[in-house]
Amino acid sequence: MHLLNSFLATALTASLALTSSQVFAAEAPTGKFQLKPVPELQDPPSERFPGDPAEHKAVYMWNKHGTDYQTGILNSIQAMIKKYGDNVEIAVVAIGPGLHVLAKEPKREIDKLIYDRVKGFAEDYNVRWIACGNTMNTIHWEHSDMRPFAEYSEVGAAALMELQEEGFKLLVW
Repeated sequence: MHLLNSFLATALTASLALTSSQVFAAEAPTGKFQLKPVPELQDPPSERFPGDPAEHKAVYMWNKHGTDYQTGILNSIQAMIKKYGDNVEIAVVAIGPGLHVLAKEPKREIDKLIYDRVKGFAEDYNVRWIACGNTMNTIHWEHSDMRPFAEYSEVGAAALMELQEEGFKLLVW
């Protein structure tokens, strides 16, 4: 009977390991199972040299005004840069209430840390910030009203679509 229990425990361990993102291992004397974390997935080795085009491309839609929302996206951008360094190209399309972060004089209150981080990502990490022309027209802003690093697209939604056609992966909060 002990041999049968041991066999069943081993079979269950193997079955669970194949169907889960966690690896299960049996403790020898008790037969109890213990979760062991799976190592983080690693990218395959790259033949990329510094200065070559990035292998990873992401575009974020920035269409809300809330501090928690904007901080979440900025934290994600930071994590992407930390993980991929210069091997990721990031663009952010600011639409609707999100556009104010790109204005020299926003018409909505913007958290100073968020306002500064946006500038830092643009200037220090080449994150592209693209302003929606439709939104600019709605609130009567001109190019001169925008921060110097802000790019312009007549239609923000079109910019999102065109970047995806160029291989950018859309990340939406």
